[in-house]
Amino acid sequence: MPDISGMGKFAKGDVLLASVALDDRTSPKTRPVVVVRAEESGKIHVCPVSSKPPSDAPSLPVSIDDFSDGGLDLFAESYVMTSRVLCLRNGEVIGKRGRLTPEAIATITAQVPPPVYSPKTSRRRVRGSPSRR
Repeated sequence: MPDISGMGKFAKGDVLLASVALDDRTSPKTRPVVVVRAEESGKIHVCPVSSKPPSDAPSLPVSIDDFSDGGLDLFAESYVMTSRVLCLRNGEVIGKRGRLTPEAIATITAQVPPPVYSPKTSRRRVRGSPSRR
């Protein structure tokens, strides 16, 4: 599927491509991520998407029916890792793949823990490191 860019500011519910690690034991690789929060500063909080459900963390399935625009090259469900929130800058985004439906966005964001840090603290975040919960 071609990239449906519109690079620049991203919004909650956008599905992007970025280089991230699924956990602290794996190396970063390009994978889909779902924007769960976007800051005016250009920082975005994302949850990675995996083709397999994690056995040790909460996740939610996402399918092509959950997209209002674009999509992923899905032949089966993928899984949004709602317990792993990463902070990225807009410039770290490789491309935009689509946008989720309002219902899918609401379901995912309801499962994401709220941030417990201030915007000043989040500036110290290391690329691809999890946000504090």
